[in-house]
Amino acid sequence: MGDEELYSIALTKIKGIGNIGAYNLIKSLGSAKAVFDNRLNISDVLGLSSKHLEEALNSQEALEIAENEINFIEKNKISCITLKSENYPSRLRKCDDAPIVLFYRGNCDLNSLHMISVVGTRNISSYGNVICTRFIEELSEMVPDCVIVSGLAYGVDILAHRKALHNGLPTIAVLAHGFDRIYPSMHRKTAIDMMSNGGLLTEFISGTRPEKHNFIKRNRIVAGMSDAVVIIQSALKGGALVTADIADSYGCECLAFPGGVNEEYSKGCNKLIRDNKAILVTSAEDVVSSLGWEKKEVKKEAQGELFPEISEEERMVINILLKNPEGMQINKIVVDADMPVNVISAILFELEMKGVVISLVGGVFKLL
Repeated sequence: MGDEELYSIALTKIKGIGNIGAYNLIKSLGSAKAVFDNRLNISDVLGLSSKHLEEALNSQEALEIAENEINFIEKNKISCITLKSENYPSRLRKCDDAPIVLFYRGNCDLNSLHMISVVGTRNISSYGNVICTRFIEELSEMVPDCVIVSGLAYGVDILAHRKALHNGLPTIAVLAHGFDRIYPSMHRKTAIDMMSNGGLLTEFISGTRPEKHNFIKRNRIVAGMSDAVVIIQSALKGGALVTADIADSYGCECLAFPGGVNEEYSKGCNKLIRDNKAILVTSAEDVVSSLGWEKKEVKKEAQGELFPEISEEERMVINILLKNPEGMQINKIVVDADMPVNVISAILFELEMKGVVISLVGGVFKLL
């Protein structure tokens, strides 16, 4: 590690400066090293009158923290990326509150040609599950080099990561804590899998806990490093809407899937669309077209048998839907099939993957 990495980390630990202040200092003097080299006469160099700034930059504690972090990241083979690094995310660098240092483990180019952030509620419904699954699958066929960015949280985030891996798309998780832990811990296996096709990224040094305010900071990276933010499902309040607002402030495209007017976890998406803060999309093709991306031509395979490899339970659901060609809500299918809702949800998901049923807006399922 060089001086720029050391001083960039130290600058994040100087009390009273903050991220934007540190960013502006580097922008003014050209590097974090230059900031520390001029720390004794920083006021004169910048044409300011600030004894506090000079005293703050003279902190030995910040440099000691930075030295310890350098030892940690070298031991754990973590990359340290500064604003001066060639591999710093170029989209993010344009944001006026861009992190001055990032820590990264993975094999994905942070400046890939196509990058999309996929976010949404932690309380994803069966409708959201189907939408997210189909979106990532279609995207992998049309733009096979697209990187999926999200936050490793429950619900939409972890589903997006897992579906990206399943479909061969690289995927990056932006963490709200340091590299000495994974939160939530139950997503550890997925996080490990991502390092061989994507990666993990954070601005926080080791020992930083996943505290509430860190998730807001995390969300600005999710929004800033991608070409667009796609919201699968969201209530009227939540992290996904915060990410959408941040994306809007950056001039980053925001796109949302609509849902039923009475669905709690689609109200946020519907509001964004209504307020012209997000473009209404219903498929990966809508997203690709909206961004002006060139899509790979997908050859349609010949139609096989109508219902391939169908289990008895799946056939029962199919027969119920055959009697209701206009479509059915999942609660009605639960009653007619006399099965638990989680079982029916899983069956409908499998039938969706087999191309047998389609979920329409409002959570209505019907045969294709």
